[in-house]
This record gives sequence, C-alpha cells and structure tokens, in this order.
Amino acid sequence: MSSAVDTPALETLFTRARTHSAWQDTGVSDAQLEEIYNLVRLGPTSANCSPARFLFVRSSEGKARLKPALSSGNVDKTMRAPVTAIVAWDPAFYEHLPALFPYADARAWFTSSPELAQETAFRNSSMQAAYLISACRALGLDTGPMSGFDRQKVDATFFQASGWKSNLLINIGYGDTTKAHTRLPRLAFNDACELA
Repeated sequence: MSSAVDTPALETLFTRARTHSAWQDTGVSDAQLEEIYNLVRLGPTSANCSPARFLFVRSSEGKARLKPALSSGNVDKTMRAPVTAIVAWDPAFYEHLPALFPYADARAWFTSSPELAQETAFRNSSMQAAYLISACRALGLDTGPMSGFDRQKVDATFFQASGWKSNLLINIGYGDTTKAHTRLPRLAFNDACELA
C-alpha cells in the first residue's frame, strides 16, 4: 500500500518547511481546522488510544486568556498567529478504548496503572502533535511549535472542566517567509543514530 512520495511532497513536509514566528494577515477557517484534525486522527497511536485533545485558540478573547501563561519570547508571535493550538492529553483517554480498540480489554491496562496511563497519554499526544504539524504543512499552512508556557496556568484557564493536561502549543497560519530564519544545523546520522 505504501509508496514513496515525490520530491515536492518531501519539500512541503520536511526539506523546505520552516518553523515560523511571523505571520501573514490571513486567517485560518474552522473548516480548515476540522480538515487538519481529520488527518491527524488517522496517525497511529499505541492501541489506537488517541489521547491528544486540541483546543484551537483563534478569538481575541481566547488569545487574551492565553497571553498570561506565555513566556515573554512567545507573546508577540502567538498574539499575531491566526490560531494557536493547545495540544493537550486526556488523563481518562482509556474510557474511549472499548470503541477505539475493540480487540481486547485495553481499558483495563490503564485503569490499573495511573503511571502507565500518564506516560502513554503524554507520549502519544506528543506524536499526535507531530501529526498536526505534518497535516498543516500538507494542507499549505505553516506552524510554530512552542514549549515556552506555564502549563499550570494554561490548564487552570482552559481545562478546569475537562481535566485535560496541556503538552505544547503550536501556532498555525501562513508564515511570513520574508521573516523566516534560514534552516539551523541538524545532527548528522552518525551523531544521532546507532545501528544494532
């Protein structure tokens, strides 16, 4: 079923894509956000657990609520981004496993071990955040992922009722390529990889 994508697709997803901090004055529609999520949800997670939850902050009121939780270096770019996704994880993600993974009683794996549930939710929501970046790029949008924020403030402000736990933030929009940095160095294969 799998086949290699062509060079333009690789450029869109990886080789020419950049993290953006400056944004064009072009909005992102709710329909686009739904299209993004409909791709993200297809990415694999362990036992199809799908623990990530996404809050798309796009209103001026929402941005004002988010602002006090941001580190100083992330304020301007986040306030100017059309959308900021708060990628969170649901501590009770396993309640959906009877429908998402009907092959076994996967729910019991996590109800008996809160540590395993938390580790699984955090790890898999991080993977789903990466899927979100790829989905945005595939649909012609740019992203700016960030970890510079006060997680407790975000959770208290946005997730009191749901109990979700924030993981990272991703600004979404159309990047201003005139203000994009050149690509920074990356570790070479021999510096980051081993074969066994």
